[in-house]
Amino acid sequence: MNYEYILIMNFINRTQELSFLQRKYDSDKAEFIILYGRRRIGKTELINKFSLRRPTLYFLGRAESKTDTLRRFNLMLMEHFKDISLARSPLSSWDDCFEYLAENASDRFVLVIDEFPLIVVKFPEMLSIMQDKWDNLFTGTKIMLILCGSSVSMMEKYTLDYDSPLYGRRTGQWMVDRLDIIHLKEFFPSYSFEDILTVYSAIDTIPGYLMQFDINTPVWENIEGKILSKGEFLYEEVEILLREELRDPSNYMSILSSIAGGLTAFNEISSKTSLDKSLLSKYLYILQRLGVVEKNLPVTEGFKRKLKAYGAKYSIKDNFFDFWFRFVYTNLSELERGNSTAVLEVIRKEFPSYLGKKFERIMIDIFPRLDIFSEGGSFT
Repeated sequence: MNYEYILIMNFINRTQELSFLQRKYDSDKAEFIILYGRRRIGKTELINKFSLRRPTLYFLGRAESKTDTLRRFNLMLMEHFKDISLARSPLSSWDDCFEYLAENASDRFVLVIDEFPLIVVKFPEMLSIMQDKWDNLFTGTKIMLILCGSSVSMMEKYTLDYDSPLYGRRTGQWMVDRLDIIHLKEFFPSYSFEDILTVYSAIDTIPGYLMQFDINTPVWENIEGKILSKGEFLYEEVEILLREELRDPSNYMSILSSIAGGLTAFNEISSKTSLDKSLLSKYLYILQRLGVVEKNLPVTEGFKRKLKAYGAKYSIKDNFFDFWFRFVYTNLSELERGNSTAVLEVIRKEFPSYLGKKFERIMIDIFPRLDIFSEGGSFT
């Protein structure tokens, strides 16, 4: 059994996303879809699954010059439509490319531009060009345009913000989120219930992270070999994500380190990080918007529905971030020297108390299925 088979054939827990895309595909009009979510969340796999047996042109944005990007798009048009004339006389502008596509696309055609922000960074005029072509060309066709990207902040800025030329053009949007916890057993069929909880508490349910673990390797060996070992993908993933999404990653690192270390009240975080309170409030809001941090209200305050509740606490919502800052970030000096086994021993001693805090998150995830509570809060 391999993960590619699991994701493509069974496509775990993406029924809602596929149904959404199918509804848009079945409509009798042009569609403009914004599809976004963090790295390794499974966006490309979702698109691949959806586009099976549907006429689709998939174009991946790269950090390259606008000339190279246009040349690659020309090549894809030539290959898709089998038009060798484009080799002799390539289209010289994006306007020409989009007009060619509108003229040659079938009755229902899907155009996917993945990692769209990478194109806009090198070629900001693309936003205005796409606005013009959507308003004056694509709306008269049955093209289904999907703009996709991994940088949540940049996708929102370029496609959803009021100041963007594309604002108000979308006909639908979907932020791809984590898998449901109940599907972890499908990734690790031989793992015990305790092992599954360990996986969930260490790397959450991000498909790209789950795929880093070997299903035939004991869970703690996976943690040491894939998270605690220098050079491995997950070893620096948190820092890479923060650098991609945020302007001042060092400040966010300080905030997250403080929360992971048990300083969860606003004043405690402010004192530890020495950040101005207005700036800290902004940073915490951004981390909440990215789904990394959440603000927890005591149950009594939640029922009162106060906007600013006394006693609110912040926690790291993303389990991988929480695990990384609690156990990796604090032991980087040892890990850099290759002492992963010694660090693992420390983690295993402290893990029961860390895992205990995760049970509340598990119950929060499960309770909505049972329709027991309409509003949740922290009991601490």
